[in-house]
Amino acid sequence: MGQTPPYRSLLGLPGVPAQAVLGFLSQLTQQVAPVGMVLVLQSATGSLAVAGLGAAAFSVGMGMGRPVQGRVIDRRGPRPVLALTALLHVAALAGLIAGAAAAWPVWVLVTLAWAAGAGLPPVSVSMRLAWGRRTDAASRTAAYSLVYLVQELAMLVGPLLFGLVIAVASPPAALGLVTAAAGAGTLAFSRVLSGGGGPATRDRGRVFEDRGMIVLLLVVTLLGGTTGALQVGLPALAASLDAPAATGPLVAGLSLGGVAGALLYSARSWGSRPAPRLVALLLVLGLLLAPLALIEALPPFWAVLFAGGVLLNPAMTTSSLLVDELAPAAQGEAFGWMSTALGVGAAAGAGAAGVAGQWYGAQVPFLVSAAFALLAAALATVLLARSR
Repeated sequence: MGQTPPYRSLLGLPGVPAQAVLGFLSQLTQQVAPVGMVLVLQSATGSLAVAGLGAAAFSVGMGMGRPVQGRVIDRRGPRPVLALTALLHVAALAGLIAGAAAAWPVWVLVTLAWAAGAGLPPVSVSMRLAWGRRTDAASRTAAYSLVYLVQELAMLVGPLLFGLVIAVASPPAALGLVTAAAGAGTLAFSRVLSGGGGPATRDRGRVFEDRGMIVLLLVVTLLGGTTGALQVGLPALAASLDAPAATGPLVAGLSLGGVAGALLYSARSWGSRPAPRLVALLLVLGLLLAPLALIEALPPFWAVLFAGGVLLNPAMTTSSLLVDELAPAAQGEAFGWMSTALGVGAAAGAGAAGVAGQWYGAQVPFLVSAAFALLAAALATVLLARSR
């Protein structure tokens, strides 16, 4: 009989299946919250600008909150942070829904949107820390892959659930229902999370004590630019082909590729070091995405996009593995900075792709996406020497 796949060994640990299920439930609002805010605010104020400002405030709050949450996790452990952020996140979104209906001032609604982002519970960070501490180095790739798999599934299912509730009720009711489910899931998740009673080490170190961590964050920022450019390029391409409804299946293709990538990457133990793997993954990703600028038929485009998704999850997983090497005594804060870097990169990639698409055509954003990935691969080579 063959060796048991690492992810099966992880799921066989006591408490891990429950943590995975509740972690999925806890992250339903990660994609739903900004989309729901846009619908609720635009419906209440009649202004798309106000709605966009609310979504932007949510993203800014999330980017500001993640490193702070991570630092507190390093000191106190994840349980109190999860509980407090769940309450803040739910209260802020509930306040925004009520405030929009009551015509509260715009600045109050935007502040609530920012608070909802700052209070988005650090579920994936907590899962990486908890599962990483329960696995050895050979199985940690599987552990981090499954963290991203749970997150990817939540980001895929959340909007679908949101859309179904809208169909039978309204955007405020849908946002409220998903928010309540995610809040309850987070509180339950904090209770079943193993290792939640305290930090992993009392001898905390500075997150940037190794300068390689700065390089890694820049690499992750560029990887975020890859996804941000795709988020702009996909609907632009669908519109240019007079098939706007194709945007959904294209986005789903990327997400399904991420799910497949997580399963494939976690199915074996990797003997090679993370840094060379990250360089290879980013290089292949960039080379794979570049031909999308030449493909106009949707079926082959979807297939290439799916393959790109297969590589994206392993690239993020491998970046997390490098945190273990570069910031072992401040992992919570380091993972928080990675989330911030992804968000900043996604915003930069979306902006660059939008300008490029406006000037040079709807397929140019995919060249922008590929360029971000190739630049990330080039920069990641700096980590090779440090890894040795």
